[in-house]
Amino acid sequence: MKYVIIGAGVAGVEAAKAIRKQDPAGEILMVSVDTHVHSRCMLHKYIAGERTEKGLDFTENDFFSKYKVQWRNGVRVEKIQPDQKQILLDTKEAVSYDKLLIAAGADSFIPPVGELRKASNVYGLRNLSDAQAIVKEAKQAQNILVIGSGLVGLDAAYGLLERGKRLTVVEMADRILPVQLDAHAANAYQEAFEKAGVRFVLERKASQALCESDKKIRQVVLDNGEAIACDLIIVAAGVRPSLAFLDSSGIVCDRGITVDASMKTSVDDIYAAGDITGLSGIWPNAADQGRIAGKNMCGQKVDYTDTYAMKNTINFFGLVTLCVGRIREEEGDEIRIREDRSQYKRVILRDGKVQGILLQGNIANAGHWQYLIKNQIDISKINKDIFSISYADFYQTGAKGKYEWNIN
Repeated sequence: MKYVIIGAGVAGVEAAKAIRKQDPAGEILMVSVDTHVHSRCMLHKYIAGERTEKGLDFTENDFFSKYKVQWRNGVRVEKIQPDQKQILLDTKEAVSYDKLLIAAGADSFIPPVGELRKASNVYGLRNLSDAQAIVKEAKQAQNILVIGSGLVGLDAAYGLLERGKRLTVVEMADRILPVQLDAHAANAYQEAFEKAGVRFVLERKASQALCESDKKIRQVVLDNGEAIACDLIIVAAGVRPSLAFLDSSGIVCDRGITVDASMKTSVDDIYAAGDITGLSGIWPNAADQGRIAGKNMCGQKVDYTDTYAMKNTINFFGLVTLCVGRIREEEGDEIRIREDRSQYKRVILRDGKVQGILLQGNIANAGHWQYLIKNQIDISKINKDIFSISYADFYQTGAKGKYEWNIN
């Protein structure tokens, strides 16, 4: 059996490990544009100069030899031909497969504002190649503009602070980290960044950006007419699944590649995992999807079910925040908050069930919150302060370790 994996991210790596465990003799070939295996979560540390390319590698030192994986790096897949059961590379080489996993990830989205897409000093931050280009450009740049204040945008700003650059962050929302945090928790990070010298412009978006004769943009005009001087621009306006090479493949796509619970696509013997599926794009979920896909590619029937909630851990300037589930308040929600000097906790309840939790400062013993959200446990009959609930309030039953309330 020949297994081909497109992509060398965590989904592809975990799939390869799962395949090798199920099929010790099968051939595994990994194909990727990336020339280094790297953690995208750690790219800001490369920008800051805290890690090298090798230091971003999240695999075991002998990963490829240990799991007997062949790796063709620095090549791009141009087309998938399911009828011939082969992929075509940009080297004009055709590679056959028996089972195929598409784990090619996603690409940074550069909005069609002015000439942002044409400029030579505008970058996303998705891959190591992006970080390498940013570091090179930053050597000459002093005024850096970051468009978007989500995790990627703030990661970029945080890394560049270590290089002594002047940074301005523009955000459309009324607060930074608008997807992950409420206003109170976001303000704590904004104050820390501002203390370090970062300027924030909120509730504004880029309106005009023109290239000069050298194809660089040195001024971006906002929708209120304010002009921001810049010699390097980082756009953190989200990502889009890398789907271009799937044209004419017959693989059904929506926001990403459509998969069933086994991570199989609409085409037999082709699976997908990670960001390219458009499912939850966080690291643990991508890893789980890869493992599930790998097992099913080997004939083991396993379903991916962990789509219940997003989970993010944020750590800037030593301030740690964990958010699980839904953070945005909706009509009919009940909000409960507890705060003291060392921590901030915010819970969203609906019909007696926890929909989301935000913990800032002290995130210890957070496992039971994930359990409550994932399993939608009704806690309305528990006569106890919600912030005092712990695993001690459960008893464990069944072979799969199911927890039930210990209310006697």
